Amino acid sequence: MFFICGAAGSGRPCFHGPMTRPADPSRARRVAVEIAVQDPASARTARDAGADRVELCSALAATGGVTPSIGLVEAVVAVGLPVHVLIRPRPGGFVHDAEERAVMLRDVRAALAAGAAGIVSGGLTADGRVDADLLARLVDAAGDAVFTFHRAIDAVDERPAALDALLAAGVGRVLTSGGAERAGDGVPALAELVARADGRIEIQAGGGVTVDAIPALVGAGVDAIHLSARRRVAAARVGPGGGEAAHDVADGGIVAAAVAAARAAAG
Repeated sequence: MFFICGAAGSGRPCFHGPMTRPADPSRARRVAVEIAVQDPASARTARDAGADRVELCSALAATGGVTPSIGLVEAVVAVGLPVHVLIRPRPGGFVHDAEERAVMLRDVRAALAAGAAGIVSGGLTADGRVDADLLARLVDAAGDAVFTFHRAIDAVDERPAALDALLAAGVGRVLTSGGAERAGDGVPALAELVARADGRIEIQAGGGVTVDAIPALVGAGVDAIHLSARRRVAAARVGPGGGEAAHDVADGGIVAAAVAAARAAAG
């Protein structure tokens, strides 16, 4: 079921209805390739270059990614690839207060109602553990959609214990660099996570992934590769308050090269 409710005190009722999750054939791949995108054009680029799915977020370069608007979710879903939506209400860490938690849960439901195939989210406690209470609520809100725990796992004190917490919560996938600045430098740690997961949860390598690093990542046994494959595009006109004079888009050549490298390495 899904629930779309008016704001508290608005008097608008909640609407209940059945939801059929969009198919996500990317899960059948030996090693899937997921591209982080921020706009419909980049999603089309990823699709045309052979990517299996996209993760959708906003402000990736400046913040590490925050929740995109529902209008953006709808537009990217229309491209036709499975869309996994990042739910992160703000930059600046992964410890969330009660108000932020409520927003996250509403955003999960709204993203799924807009056609998302999966949710990418999570949170930590102040002492560096997986926030099990928040995670349980997020996984419950996601229902039968694929739930990916985001790179908050790279900020925990004990990754093996964190992975066990994700398994206990029923998380389907985790995005991680193995705790390294770049996933290519975290291959040994990723291999350890793959062994500990033992097929019970997908390990998706991400974080500064380059095409050259993909064979070693696949060799570590990961289930998927995540990268932004982006290039900078200069803005036509920017004034005071307009931010940077450029933005990022997916580069079809990099996406195609990443897909080819993953397929070749997977055999």
